[in-house]
Order: sequence, then C-alpha cells, then structure tokens
Amino acid sequence: MLDNNLKAALQGYLQNLKTPVELHVASDSSEKGQELTALVNDIAGLSSMIVVKAAQNATRVPSMQVRSTAKNTNITFAGVPMGHEFTSLVLALLHSGGHPIKEEAAVLEQIAALPGPLNFEVYVSLSCQTCPEVVQALNLLAAVNPNVTTTMIDGAVFGAEVSERNIMAVPTVFLNGEQFSQGAISLGNILNKVDSNAAARQAEALANKDLFDVLVIGGGPAGASAAIYAARKGLNTGVLAERFGGQVADTVGIENFISVKETEGPKLVANLEAHVRHYEVDIMNNQKAVKLSQGEQLQVELANGATLKAKTVILSTGARWREMNVPGEKEYRGRGVAYCPHCDGPLFKGKRVAVIGGGNSGIEAAIDLAGIVAHVTVLEFDSKLRADAVLVNKANSMGNIDIITMAQTTEVLGNGQKVVGLTYKDRTTDEIKQLELDGIFVQIGLVPNTEWLRGAVELTNRGEIIIDSHGATSMKGVYAAGDATNTPFKQIIIAMGSGATASLGAFDHLIRNS
Repeated sequence: MLDNNLKAALQGYLQNLKTPVELHVASDSSEKGQELTALVNDIAGLSSMIVVKAAQNATRVPSMQVRSTAKNTNITFAGVPMGHEFTSLVLALLHSGGHPIKEEAAVLEQIAALPGPLNFEVYVSLSCQTCPEVVQALNLLAAVNPNVTTTMIDGAVFGAEVSERNIMAVPTVFLNGEQFSQGAISLGNILNKVDSNAAARQAEALANKDLFDVLVIGGGPAGASAAIYAARKGLNTGVLAERFGGQVADTVGIENFISVKETEGPKLVANLEAHVRHYEVDIMNNQKAVKLSQGEQLQVELANGATLKAKTVILSTGARWREMNVPGEKEYRGRGVAYCPHCDGPLFKGKRVAVIGGGNSGIEAAIDLAGIVAHVTVLEFDSKLRADAVLVNKANSMGNIDIITMAQTTEVLGNGQKVVGLTYKDRTTDEIKQLELDGIFVQIGLVPNTEWLRGAVELTNRGEIIIDSHGATSMKGVYAAGDATNTPFKQIIIAMGSGATASLGAFDHLIRNS
C-alpha cells in the first residue's frame, strides 16, 4: 500500500510514540477493504508500539479506530485515509501515542475541560484541500479529551450515507447526529461553538493587549509578508485573521510561485505561518474585524466586542469567491451550489453539473469535473470564453463537456432539499431556457472582503481599497495590500510584494510621526 519512501518517513515519525496505540480494524473483501487491510499491515510492520485488533460492532466498514489505552481516546477513519488525509492519520497516531501536541497550553486545557459526550462525524473527499484542517482539528479534540470522539468519513466510499444525509459539500461536520458546520472551520471556531464561555474569555484577553506599532488585518500572503517585514524592523506587530492563509489554503496547485516549481496551498500556508511565528508576532486567529476608526490611536473593533489599538494598520483582508446573486443560490449553497470543484466534485460522481464562468478557473473546473461526473455544461456570459487557448482546446476535446456562450444564469432550481437545475437567458434571443442538473459550480471571479471598511477608507466602485505607491489608504496611518486593493493583478507573488510595500510604508510613517 505504501511505497518504500513513505514507509521510511512514517517509520521515522512512529519512533516518537511513547505509549502503545491500538488499531481496531473493520474490513471486508471489497477493494477499499483490501486497501485498508494493506495500509494497516504496513503501519503495524513499522513499529512495535502499534497493536492491531479486530473491531467489534463497527458502525462502518471499512474503518479503522485509532485508540489510546493510556488516555482512553478514540479517533476513527471510515474509508482509507490516503491522499490529503494521510497526514491526518499520521498525526492521529502520534497524538494517540503520547507525542506532544503543538498547541498552546491554554487551548489544550480548554479542550480537556470540555464536557461530553461530543461525537463528531466529518464527511470529506480525499481530493479536498480544506478537509484535513477540519479533520485534524476534530482529531486533536478527541486525542486530548476522552469525552470527544471523531470519525472521518470518506464520502466517496459511503455514498448511500451521503445521499441519506443530503451531503453535497465537504467538509460537512455532524455533532451528536445534528449538522454542526459546513466548509472550513478552525480549531478556535470549533471551540467557540462548543464552549459557550470561550468568546467572552477571548474578548477580555484581546481587550487587554498593549498598543501595537503595526496591526495587520488578514493572514494571507500579503498579511504574512507585511508582518514579517514589520517584525524585522523591531516593531510590536500583531496579525488578526479569521483564518490564517485565507483563500490560498483552498488552492490546489500553485505552479507560478517563483523559485518553487510547484506546491499546494496548504503547504504554502504552513510555511507562511511558520515564517511569521519565527518572529515575535502576536497572531490572533479566528477573529473578525468589524469596524476601523481613528482617534488618538487607530482602533479596530472585533466581532466579539473587543477593541484593539494600533499606531498603524495594514489591511490585507483578501477576497472571496464571487456569487451569482440569483434566486436560489443562497438557499441551495452546500446543497448543490458549490464553489470548490476539487473539494466537492467527488460527491457528484456520475451526475450532471454546470460550471458558471468561462475564464481559466471555470474551464479548469470543467476539465477536472469531467473526469468524475457524467456531464458538464459550461455557461459563459460573454460571446466567447476568456480562458487560455490550451484549456479551451482541452475542454473541447472531452466528450462530456458542453459550452454555452451568451448565457446569463437567472435562477437556481431546487426541490426544497437539493439542486435540481437552473434557468438561464440566451442573451442572443432573450429566450429563457432550463437545464436539469444535480450540481452548480460557480467560478466567476473574486470580490474583496471590504464591506466593513465602507465609510472608513476610500474604495473603488468594486469595493477595492484605493492605495498609492506606498500602500497608503485615504486614512492616515492605514495601509493596505493584496487582493483587497485596487492592484490590477491578483496573484500570490504580487500580494506578497504589496505586503512588503505596505509594511515599509507603515514603518516610514512611524519614523516621520514618532
């Protein structure tokens, strides 16, 4: 199951086990069952601390429970945790075997104090880049607190269960049988939802922080770059982020980051965070800014009620997927309307889907989906596709992709439970037409995360923050960088450069106004 290189690497990790780990396996003669058996045998052969047992009364087959007898904790993988979830398995083994967890002591104490029972089930696809973050956060809860159990469920293996629960987007999390969350959710936000006093404690701690020299709002490439440049100047620097890494964490392949031939979003985000943490930067994760104002100092009000103060602020709030803004879109988001083909595509295996948008992202999505689903229809508003010719040629060569231009989507149709189709206007004839579909993937560009800044700094009519050559905004002491600004090209490497520019601009401001 595992190649020799992977075995060697895993054997090195398993040397960190301090207490025995039991693998309770429920398998069968199916292809996935045989894969799981082979995986378990490979793992057991790498460490004497791994004990394999037959699972008793397993809820799902194939599945594997990672159990610590020393701590009485349980983490379950239903399916075969390979692909992006292999790291989740490795961490589950290490944490169950007594290897120290790299998390703040206060967070571990908070987890240990959670009352139970808390039984989490998280549905994933192995091609999903976002899913491992959620799986690993939930697994961490279960590895620390025996009142918590977590089960990762591969939706492609347990398709009947996915259909029964109407799961049409991953990751989808259930807690004690009720839907808990859908999409990316961090460890901090999970704790905020299950620990009713967490938000109040965080707000009190944040309100007591000292005045920052530089407060960066946003933890994507621009924010990370700005924080590093500020910290290297010896400035008291803070980073406030809803989710460190931002949209890059959901990016599959990155092949234009100069000096790195190819990488993946989560890997780049992990490297960015490690680089920022190398300096004395105060990272405040899972926090949302809601208001920016100027008094004696700059003040940033948070959603939890706390207020942070700073001499300078760098806005790097990034952007999110643009929505169609048609009837039915919001109602059926996560129930057939999706924005990440790599994450949610496997849930539509053998079905008919549409891709909205004929740019590079839209045609790439159509090509990827065509290998999974029965049929893809691309709807493009303009008279021609905007994607690169090589992508268009590839899409045209595939037998299950239809491309319709001059098509304006007008409504998402559903049956109350899930998407069943859409209507669109033929812009050539004004005729309204209907497509029967199981899923709709929206790929029509980005919109900046700047609604909370209206009235505070000057924005373009598209909501982008207007900056000068130094990254300065219309508010004194406030700078901005990255995809949230009116910089014409939205690229990771450009965002990093603009983050450095904004940080140096803020430093120059501090020198001149000290």
